[in-house]
Amino acid sequence: MAKAKTAYVCSECGADYGKWQGQCEACGAWNTLSEIVLAAAAPSGAKTPARTGYAGADVARVVALHSVGEVEEVRTLTGIGEFDRVLGGGLVEGSVVLVGGDPGIGKSTLLLQALASLGARLKGLYVTGEESLAQVAARGRRLGLSLDGIDALAETCVERILAQVQASKPKLVVADSIQTLWSEPLAAAPGSVSQVRESAARLVRYAKETGTSVFLVGHVTKEGGIAGPRVLEHMVDAVLYFEGESGSRFRVLRAFKNRFGAVNELGVFAMGDRGLREVPNPSAIFLSGSATPQSGSVVMVTREGTRPLLVEVQALVDHSPLSNPRRVTLGLEQNRLAMLLAVLHRHGGVAVFDQDVFVNVVGGIRVQETAADLPVLLAVLSSLRDAPLPDKTVAFGEVGLSGEIRPVPNGEERLKEAASHGFKRAIVPKANAPKKGRVGEMEVIGVERLAQALELAL
Repeated sequence: MAKAKTAYVCSECGADYGKWQGQCEACGAWNTLSEIVLAAAAPSGAKTPARTGYAGADVARVVALHSVGEVEEVRTLTGIGEFDRVLGGGLVEGSVVLVGGDPGIGKSTLLLQALASLGARLKGLYVTGEESLAQVAARGRRLGLSLDGIDALAETCVERILAQVQASKPKLVVADSIQTLWSEPLAAAPGSVSQVRESAARLVRYAKETGTSVFLVGHVTKEGGIAGPRVLEHMVDAVLYFEGESGSRFRVLRAFKNRFGAVNELGVFAMGDRGLREVPNPSAIFLSGSATPQSGSVVMVTREGTRPLLVEVQALVDHSPLSNPRRVTLGLEQNRLAMLLAVLHRHGGVAVFDQDVFVNVVGGIRVQETAADLPVLLAVLSSLRDAPLPDKTVAFGEVGLSGEIRPVPNGEERLKEAASHGFKRAIVPKANAPKKGRVGEMEVIGVERLAQALELAL
C-alpha cells in the first residue's frame, strides 16, 4: 500500500507547507500548523480516478466566459422573514451556509424552526452529531413545531451521512455540527483541522453536484471565530454569525460573507418559550423610549446591509484619578474613539485628557461605519456638560481630522427611517441634507464643521 501524502496547514489562514515549522509565513501566526492527510493510502498499481467538477463532467474544459449563459438563482423562502433577509432573499439551490455562534445562543433552534417552516414545501434532513434523535424531537415539540416532513439522522461519519442523503434525496440538509463530523480515510480525531476540512469539502462537493442546500453549524473559539481551519469560511457560500448579550433575550444574526446577498445584513430575533421570534422593526427595541431626554445619550442612524437602523449611543465622562485615563468602548472601535477625542479637543475646544470616557451602543449592536463619529462626540459633550440634547433629535455623520463633517452613504434613507419613528430634528452632514431642509415633519440641519454641530446640538 502506498504511503498517504500529508501536509501541514495553518488553522488561521489555510496556508499549507511540506514540513512543520513554528510560524506561518503567510499570516505570521505561531504554532498554528497541523498535519493533515492530503490523500488516503491506495493499493500499489491502483489507478487514480478522474477528478470530476461540480457540474458532474468527467473532464474539465476551458470555455469562453461570454458564451456562458445566465443562470437564474432559484430561491426558496424559509418563512422566517429576518432569516430570509440575512440569506439575501431566501435559500439558494446548491448553496452552503455556515452558521456560527456561542453555545446556547439559538443556532440549532433557528435551523430546526426553518426546517419546520418549510415543511412539505422542501424536504429536509436534520443530521445531528451532538444530540440523540429523542433530544431533537423533544426540543421541536417543546417549541410547538410541526415535525411532519422533517427527517433526522444521528450520525457523525460523513461517508455514511452522504450515503443516507443520496438514498433519501432531501433538498435541504442541516449538519449540526461540522466539528463533530469525521471521514473514514483520515486517521485524525473529529474536530481536527484535517477532519473539519475534509468533511466540509465532501458536503460542499455534494451540494454543488446535486443542487442541495446545506447548512453547517460551527462552534466558535473563545476569540469569537469559527473553530477549525480558516479555509472553512472560504469554502462555503455564506457565513452567518449569531450574536447576543448574555442575559438579553434579543439575538442578532449577521452575514459576514454572502455570495448571494448583501454582506453585513442584519436579522434581529427575540428568544422566548416558543423559540426564536423575528423582530421586523428592530429600531424600536434599540431605543430606550425614555420619557425625558438624558445627558450623554444620542440617537443615530446606522446602516446594516440594506436596512437603516436607529440605535442609541451612550457616553459617560467622569474625572479620572489615573495618570492615563481610560477609554472604553462597547460596540465601537476603541482606537477611533481616541482619534475622535483628539479632534474634539483640537477643533471643538473641548478637552477630556483628564477624564475617563466610556461609550456604549445600546442593545449589543456593533457599529462598524463612520456615521457614528458625530453622535459619539455629541454624546461625550452632553455627558461632560450634563446637558441632554433636545428631545426627538437624531444625528449621523463622519468627522474628519481637520474638523469637517463628511457625508455618509444613503443619507436620504436614513432620514426617512428617523422621520418614520417620530423624530423632529436631525443634525447631519450638509451634503446629506435635503434642499428643502425637511423630511416630512422632521427638520434637517446640515453642518459642515464640528464646532457648528456642537453649538447646534447643545
